[in-house]
Amino acid sequence: MKIVYCPEYEQVYSSDPAAAAGRMESILKVVSPHYEVVEAEPAAHDDVSLVHSDEHIGYIQRHGLTYEIALLASGGAIKAAELAIGGEPAFGLIRPPGHHASHNHCWGFCFLNNMAISIARLKKEGKIGTAVILDIDLHFGDGTASIFQGVPEVAYFHPQGRDSEEFIDNISHFLAHAEADVVAVSAGFDRHEHDWGGMLKTEDYQTIGELVKGFAQRVCRGRRYGVLEGGYNHDVLGMNVKALLEGMS
Repeated sequence: MKIVYCPEYEQVYSSDPAAAAGRMESILKVVSPHYEVVEAEPAAHDDVSLVHSDEHIGYIQRHGLTYEIALLASGGAIKAAELAIGGEPAFGLIRPPGHHASHNHCWGFCFLNNMAISIARLKKEGKIGTAVILDIDLHFGDGTASIFQGVPEVAYFHPQGRDSEEFIDNISHFLAHAEADVVAVSAGFDRHEHDWGGMLKTEDYQTIGELVKGFAQRVCRGRRYGVLEGGYNHDVLGMNVKALLEGMS
């Protein structure tokens, strides 16, 4: 497992919780002693335009620094995807998040859809034909679902559950019936019992990671990666990310 990161992700580019000071550092200090960290590079305009309109890109460009850091986040997702296709599981420790960014709109602390861009690039380059996106964030990734609506080669799944057991069972059931060339996790951690969702325990993230690893090894030659979405309690965020990575490794 490799971590894709860049110190520029530590910049406070807006006033929302995803950009809060110390958020990225709280994760990095927990995971960096255990995994190799490789540096992200910005996505190119051609990568972003695979899923976003010129109007949307222009809108984000007018935000100055936000556009530059958003390009770097999308580039981190691309690198994580490329590592996974090359046989090395990877996690994009990136921000801003992306799953609320659609073809021509964004909200919810998102600007560019990092996950969708990374999948679209793999498809364009012929490295995959099909993909599964498992979104474990508290919030539905309406942007990702919208971008791949009507694209049968890409399955987007946002599990639900009344409690952690049902939530994990729904993931297990979905993966038991899925087929793909790669599995990618939109990894939000705001369902944690000490975050906004108040449901999952830290060890549940390891279980989810193990389900992803098992699916990848069984179905898609081990090819798996994740990218950071939500998760806002800095006191528990690092250990939750580490738990998921331990399961996926």
